[in-house]
Amino acid sequence: MLANRLCKRYRHLRKWARRSGCDAFRLYDRDIPEIPLVLDIYAVPGTALSPAITPEHQGPVPTVHDRPAAAFVVGALYKRQDGGVSAGETAWLSTMRSAIGTALAIPDKNIFLKQRERQRGTDQYTKRDSRHITTTVHEKDMRFIVNLSDYLDTGLFLDARNVRSWLREECGGKRVLNLFCYTGSLSVAAVKGGAVSVDSVDLSSTYLEWARKNFALNGCTDERYQFIRVDALRFIDQARNDGRTWDFIILDPPVFSNSKKMTDFFDVRRGYETLIQNCLSLLTKNGTLLFGVKLKRFSLAPQSLPAATVTDMTRRMKNEDFGAKNGGKWYVFQKKTGQTGP
Repeated sequence: MLANRLCKRYRHLRKWARRSGCDAFRLYDRDIPEIPLVLDIYAVPGTALSPAITPEHQGPVPTVHDRPAAAFVVGALYKRQDGGVSAGETAWLSTMRSAIGTALAIPDKNIFLKQRERQRGTDQYTKRDSRHITTTVHEKDMRFIVNLSDYLDTGLFLDARNVRSWLREECGGKRVLNLFCYTGSLSVAAVKGGAVSVDSVDLSSTYLEWARKNFALNGCTDERYQFIRVDALRFIDQARNDGRTWDFIILDPPVFSNSKKMTDFFDVRRGYETLIQNCLSLLTKNGTLLFGVKLKRFSLAPQSLPAATVTDMTRRMKNEDFGAKNGGKWYVFQKKTGQTGP
C-alpha cells in the first residue's frame, strides 16, 4: 500500500516540483491510516526529478527505475496515543523502509526514519544523533543546507516555502529583523528579495552558525547582514529601550520554550498579544510585521491590536505538496499610517 501511494504521489508532484524550482518536498503525510508516517524527499542539487511509474499496480512492489540514487527520504513515525511500542514495531518500520527504498529506488542508507511525539520545551530542536549527514537543496535560486540525520527537523521547514517566496516580493529596499531566526532561511529570502539589511536573532549558537553557512552558500557575505545570539524577548526589550526600528519584522516564534538559557518560559498562546505589540513598537511608520504561529488551532484577536491592520495570510502561504495539512497560521500586520511608537 505504501509503495503504491508513494509512486502515485511522486508522479503527481514531480512536474509541480520542476515548475516550482524546488528539489525537496512533502511526499506522504499519513495518507493511509494504518501507516502513520510523514515522509519528505530531498534531492541533491541538479538531480533531475525523473518520472515515476504508473502506481496502479497489483503485482510485485513497484519501483521508479530511472530515479537517481542521489536522493534522500526523511520520515517520522507518529507515536501512538498509548505511548507504547509494540513488539513488532521495529520489524514494521523495517518493512516500511524497504517499501520506501524499493518504490523510489533510494538506497537504505539514504532513508532516515525518526519518531515524532508531542514536543516539550525545545525538544524539537534537540540533537538526537551525531552522524552529521547533510546535503544541499534548491528552492529557485536559493540553496539551503539540511541535516538529514541529527535532529527531528532537518533545518528547513518545507511548509514555509511560500512564505519565503512572499518575503522576496515584500522585502525590497527594507531593513529587516528576523526574530527566532532558526537556520536563517527566511533571512536568506529577505536578502534575495533585495533587503538593504537583515538582522537575524536566535539564542542558539548552533543554529546561528547554520544560518551563517546558509548565507555564505547564497553568496550573502556582507556586513549589512548581522547574526545576533541573544534571547529574542530580551533583544526586543533592549531594542525598544534603545529606540531602534526596522521596516519589516519577521516573527515566527516557537509555540513553547523553556530553554535553560532563557530567564523565563515562553508560551505563544498566552503571550502573543504582548509580543506583537512590542514588535509593532519597533516598526517604522507604515512598517510591516509578519507573524507565524505553528498551531493549527489558533485564533487571533485583532481587536486587541488597534495599532495595525491585520491580514490573514494563511491561505496565501499554503503549499501544493502539503494540501490541506499545511500546519500553522500566518498574519501580516501593517502599521497604520502616522502611527509611531507602541
